[in-house]
Amino acid sequence: MAWNEPGGGGNQHDPWSGGGRRGGGSGGGNGGGGNRGGNQGPPDLDEALKKFQDKLNGMLGGRGGKGGGKGGKGGGGKPRNVFALPGLLIIVALAIWAASGFYLVDQSERGVVLRFGKFQEVVSPGLHWNPPLIDDVRMVNVTRVRSLTQTQSMLTRDENIVEVEISAQYQVSNPRDFVLNVRNPQLSIENALDSALRHVVGGTDMIEILTSGREILGSSVSSRLQSYLDSYGTGIRLQTINIESTSAPAPVIDAFDDVIRAREDRQRTINQGMAYANAIIPEAQGQAQRLVEQGQGYRESVVAEARGQANRFNALLSQYQQSPAVMRERLYLDAIAEVFGSTPKVLVDVASDSPLMYLPLDQMGNGGSGTSSSGERLGEQGELDPRVLERLRSGQTGTSSSSNSGIRREGR
Repeated sequence: MAWNEPGGGGNQHDPWSGGGRRGGGSGGGNGGGGNRGGNQGPPDLDEALKKFQDKLNGMLGGRGGKGGGKGGKGGGGKPRNVFALPGLLIIVALAIWAASGFYLVDQSERGVVLRFGKFQEVVSPGLHWNPPLIDDVRMVNVTRVRSLTQTQSMLTRDENIVEVEISAQYQVSNPRDFVLNVRNPQLSIENALDSALRHVVGGTDMIEILTSGREILGSSVSSRLQSYLDSYGTGIRLQTINIESTSAPAPVIDAFDDVIRAREDRQRTINQGMAYANAIIPEAQGQAQRLVEQGQGYRESVVAEARGQANRFNALLSQYQQSPAVMRERLYLDAIAEVFGSTPKVLVDVASDSPLMYLPLDQMGNGGSGTSSSGERLGEQGELDPRVLERLRSGQTGTSSSSNSGIRREGR
C-alpha cells in the first residue's frame, strides 16, 4: 500500500526518510504528531504555511494554537495589538510607493520633473527615482523630427489669390520650454507658420511666387517663423521649410499658364537680344579702338615729320648763314634734281651728218628693255612733235649745229 495510506499505523514511510519510522506509538502524545526521528527530507508545505499563519496571528494578537480553549480563556492566549495591522499595511504601502518611483529615461528622451507643479529639473537618459505623487515626470523626445504641412489660399501684393502648400520639419531644442511655456505646441507652430506665410506672401507679387521666387519665399518664411517661435518661447528649432507647390486658383489657372508662357517667350527674346548685343558690341568697340589708334598713329607721324622738317630747316638756316652762295646753289640743284627726278625725259644728240639718237633714260631708270628699237621707245613715250623733228633736220638746224653742237633736252 502507499506510504501515506490511512490505516498504515506506525509503518508509514515517506519517500524522503531514511527508513525510520514516525515516532509516536501509544506513548507519543498526539498520535502521529511527534518527532520524526531520523527523517532528513524537506518540510511539509502545509506545515510551513500553518507555522507562518500562526506567527502572523501572534503578531496581530490572536491565538497561538488550538490548545487554548474556546473564547481565549486558556493560558496560551496573547492580548491583541490594535496598531499591528495598520502598521503592517502602512509598511506594505510604503514599499509599493517607493517601488513605483523608479523610472527609465530613454536615450532619445529627456525628462522634465515637476514637483507639486513647479519645475524642478531636466533629467538625462538613464534610471532615475522620484517620489511618486509628489513629482510629475514628463518625457519629451528631443531627437524625433516632427513635420507639419499646410495648404492655404492668400492674397499677394498685386491683389491676386494664390494657393501655397508648405511643409515644415522641426525638433524640440528645449524640453522645459516645450512642456511649460505653451499649452499646445503643435497648435502654436501651426498658427505661427500661417502668420509668417501670409506676411511674406502678402509682400510678394504673384508672378514671383509662381516662378522664380519660391526659394526666396521659403527662406523668408523660415527666418520669420523661427523668430516667432523664439519670441513665444516654445523650445522648438526649425530644420527645414519646403514650398511644396504654388499655383493660381483652379478657375483661372489656364489664363495664368498663358501669361507665364508669354513671359517666358519675352524672356527668351530678351536673352537672344542680349546675346546678339554681346556679340556685336565688342566688335564695334574693337573697330572704334582701331580707328582711334590709327588716328593717334597718323597724328604722331605728322607731328614727327613736321618736327623733322623744322629741324632740317633750322640746320639749313645755320649753314646758309655761314655761306649763302654755296647753299643757294645747293638748294637749286636739289630742287632741279627733285623736279626732273619725277618727270619723264628725252635726250637727243644732233650732229650735222649723224642720225637722230634717242636715249630713253627714263625707261632705263625704270628697268625697261634695252633691245627695243627707237621707234618702239618713241611709241612708249609718245611721238615727238613733228615740228621739232623738222627743225632738227632742216638746214637751219645744221648751220647752227656746225658752229656749236649741243644737246637739246625735250621733256614731256
